[in-house]
Amino acid sequence: MTFSLVARCQRTGMFGVAISSSSPAVAARCSHARAGVGAVASQNVTDPGLGPRALDLMAGGLGAAAAVAELRRTAAHVEYRQILAVDRTGETAIHSGSHALGIWGEARAADVAAGGNLLADAGVPEAIVAGFQAARGHLGDRLLAALRAGLAAGGEAGPVHSAGLMVVDRMSWPVVDLRCDWTEDCPIDAIAAAWAVYKPQLDAYVQRALDPRAAPSYGVPGDE
Repeated sequence: MTFSLVARCQRTGMFGVAISSSSPAVAARCSHARAGVGAVASQNVTDPGLGPRALDLMAGGLGAAAAVAELRRTAAHVEYRQILAVDRTGETAIHSGSHALGIWGEARAADVAAGGNLLADAGVPEAIVAGFQAARGHLGDRLLAALRAGLAAGGEAGPVHSAGLMVVDRMSWPVVDLRCDWTEDCPIDAIAAAWAVYKPQLDAYVQRALDPRAAPSYGVPGDE
């Protein structure tokens, strides 16, 4: 009931996750990323605890493949889970359990891994990876382009209702965490619209956190 990708920007070292689903609030359960460590999507009858566990393993020195292998060995009910991971070197790994729902698929390359379940076509993840590799610009732009490529290739078998875009940089918190938790329209369009507004202000919000004395105003009433 979900299609997603995790990715690393080779130039900046940023990590990100983009995801969409027919289920509500998919990004709240499935998107995980940590600056300097990696990004993980845990989906298909989701266990939200698997994302932080995978990131802890990678922070402790395991690569993406070894971290996913450790989850496969130790996690409960792993046959119901689909896990995508990318680490600080750009290595990627995917686990798709034997109980992955419906038509499912996975694809990966250096710096990007994509997967999905209850898909309209098993080739959707390959389209996502190709879309990411073809895109240019900020990691957020590339993640959205990839997600749109997956949607154009068929996406989920039914309509999607939620989506999310997460990006981490050098800070301990996400510099981008945009979500559409439910809509009858296309949630990827909603995330793209939010990103178009947020992207020009991203650096200023980071500056506000690091040194508010140098942060610009955006003309909010009372903060002109």
